[in-house]
Amino acid sequence: MRGVFITGTDTGVGKTTVTAYVAWGLRRRGIDVGVMKPIETGHGGTGWPEDARRLATAAGVDDPREWVVPYVFADPVAPWVASQVTGRSIDWEPIVEAARALAARHEVLLVEGAGGIAVPIRADATMADLASRLGLPVLVVARAQLGTLNHTVLTVHYARARGLRVVGLILNGGRGPDADLAERTNPGLLTAMTGLPILGQLPALSQAAGPPSPERLDAVAHVDWAALMEPERWGG
Repeated sequence: MRGVFITGTDTGVGKTTVTAYVAWGLRRRGIDVGVMKPIETGHGGTGWPEDARRLATAAGVDDPREWVVPYVFADPVAPWVASQVTGRSIDWEPIVEAARALAARHEVLLVEGAGGIAVPIRADATMADLASRLGLPVLVVARAQLGTLNHTVLTVHYARARGLRVVGLILNGGRGPDADLAERTNPGLLTAMTGLPILGQLPALSQAAGPPSPERLDAVAHVDWAALMEPERWGG
């Protein structure tokens, strides 16, 4: 399948915001984008969980909920823990079948993981195994600020050690003209330490009215769309 698996250096780094923005941006550039969050925790209702809803809205799709988010758990914990609490096992088949259905319907597929690349899905599998099962390369979302060097290098190293191809980094939560020395030098250091390009930098925006929309981000974000859309970035 043609697409990419989007992971983060840890929980709360902004994967959903970045994934939604990339889906919206690709759609504006004439690409038919499918989106998927195979496992979402922290949703106890019966409707669409928040992250999956944001992705589907940004991509402008009307795909079935059970394809976009096959597994939903109420507790905001790692999928393996949520699975143990509920007694509901997480199996590969529903996820892979949904991904194939979406990939057949759309030109490219963006798959957002839960938490970081090493977050456990079950006793014998992490998010890295999910990316591998889907046959997708990995795009890493990292923080822009101090501390991102260690988190990002470890994430990239783990992904590569598990046999995954990492295609680039997107930095989220930058402070623009208020950036300190660490934030200003992190992009160059990350490229030097990982050999990966910085494909985008998104600023921190007020969330007083909720998560920032792709439209708000587009006015201030810096994304190398030409590089992001190069065929070698995508699986399939």
